[in-house]
Amino acid sequence: MHTRTLGKHQVGAIGLGLMTFDQSGTQPREQLLDTVRAALDAGITLLDTADAYGPGDERGVDAQGENERLIASLLDELGVRDRVLLATKGGHVRTEGGGWALDSRPEHLRSAVDASLARLGVEQIELWQHHRPDPEVPYDEVIGTLHEIAGSGKVAMIGLSNADPDQIRAAHAVLGASLVSVQNQFSPRFRSSRPEIDVCEELGLAFLPWSPLGGLGDAKELADQHPAFAQVAQDRQVSAQQVALAWELAQSPCVIPIPGAKRPTSVRDSAQAADLVLSDEELASLSGDASAS
Repeated sequence: MHTRTLGKHQVGAIGLGLMTFDQSGTQPREQLLDTVRAALDAGITLLDTADAYGPGDERGVDAQGENERLIASLLDELGVRDRVLLATKGGHVRTEGGGWALDSRPEHLRSAVDASLARLGVEQIELWQHHRPDPEVPYDEVIGTLHEIAGSGKVAMIGLSNADPDQIRAAHAVLGASLVSVQNQFSPRFRSSRPEIDVCEELGLAFLPWSPLGGLGDAKELADQHPAFAQVAQDRQVSAQQVALAWELAQSPCVIPIPGAKRPTSVRDSAQAADLVLSDEELASLSGDASAS
């Protein structure tokens, strides 16, 4: 797989989002181990988790940190820590009943870094990302806390998530080279993060689309709402998911999609998108921009 730039690192052009990883009855441990093996064999090196990822309603606040502990144990069992760049996030918290809340107070973000370090079993987190702006905490204050965290030595790189162009620019002005990435939603169904991609390209930041396959899971939705993706997939004899990821990669050299996968077959399919080069005509059709043809 060809690589793209994330800070001072080169990572596979396709990453792996871990939000849906859990060790329930539908996802036995061996299946998850096989999925990670398949990802690494395919050239995927960026793995993305968060301290708030974990099982749903049945676990409530106990889900906090569950995904981090799981992926750390999987990597240790496989003995592949040195082959991945493991990213995590803080600023979301789980509540009773499986809900989600925000907490960007300085004391919480500092403690979140310490807790992630312990759960991941590392001395330094490679990429630590602020998960989502908190309306109760001014963003300038959040940036100040991120600057403090960047200087602590506990994290190697800082990322933002769900940030708008003004927030990205404000953070970059303070954090400088410590800020390396922005993770926002972007997919065939959700395209409003195009301005954030442009800002990332301008500032030399990586853009990590989360939920990059949105809108393609259901065959009827694909046919009704994204017929161009269905047509290109049919013409190329590949999955619509591969077409979506290839389209996203073509948006900018700074884009590194992080699709989720729970099975080896799914992660292999996503990885193959890195080698799918779409024509100008196909890209124009997929972008819905006739003037680009």
